[in-house]
Amino acid sequence: MFKSKLLNTLILTALSTPGLALAADVPASPHTFTSNVSLVSDYLYRGISQTNAKPALQGGFDYSHASGFYAGVWGSSISWLTDQGTASSSQLELDTYFGFKNSFADDFSYDVGFLRYNYPAKYPAAMSAIAGTTAVWAKGDTNEIYGALGYKWFTLKYSHSLGDTFALPNASGTSYIDLSASYPIAGTGVTLGAHAGKQTYKGVTADQLAAAGTTPTYTDYKLSVSKDFSGYVLGLAYSSTNVKDNGYYSYAGNNANTNLGKATAVLSISRTF
Repeated sequence: MFKSKLLNTLILTALSTPGLALAADVPASPHTFTSNVSLVSDYLYRGISQTNAKPALQGGFDYSHASGFYAGVWGSSISWLTDQGTASSSQLELDTYFGFKNSFADDFSYDVGFLRYNYPAKYPAAMSAIAGTTAVWAKGDTNEIYGALGYKWFTLKYSHSLGDTFALPNASGTSYIDLSASYPIAGTGVTLGAHAGKQTYKGVTADQLAAAGTTPTYTDYKLSVSKDFSGYVLGLAYSSTNVKDNGYYSYAGNNANTNLGKATAVLSISRTF
């Protein structure tokens, strides 16, 4: 009887003491893996259509560590290399990236990293000449380093190209700077966004194009709104650029001579797992 009472007392004591009656708490893993998929009515990158105003399927995989390190891969259907006559059978953009980001001083954040744009394609043995220059087109593959500083809803980001840039040869030093804002309306699942950016091309070829009146340097703007429906995010964005006379045109396909930087609205639906 005494042993039974003693055992009951020990059990009750254990149950009333947090953590003793249950298995030890498993520490949270410092590793996070996610994936994402999207369908967009037009793939715009820095205001320029990559799909000749047609829909695109997109998706990727991401890894992040509690230290702030991250890496990932992301892909999208494209057509711009074929549309501009620089390559054939080019239907995919496959990006790989890594970096380090974190927050500090409560409302501030930073992000630095490296991004490679890969464009698997069949390129002609002799690349075609770029009108108005003495150069020929380069492959689409591009390497960039970037740095961003955020404060609450605002982010200022600078991207710097390390060589050939989106098929323009000898364009090291080409840059893109953008200021964006993302404001979530509490309790609604709605997020409002705004963006302005400037793509500035450097190098001999870019200078020759500018002298011919078709400079690849331009500015883009965007307003957006999105709504989260139980994990499915529906978005609507309106984008515009000032490339009207700057040569971002499609020269092939059903939409030949289309201004790829024209003002347009884009619908999207995405999901992160």
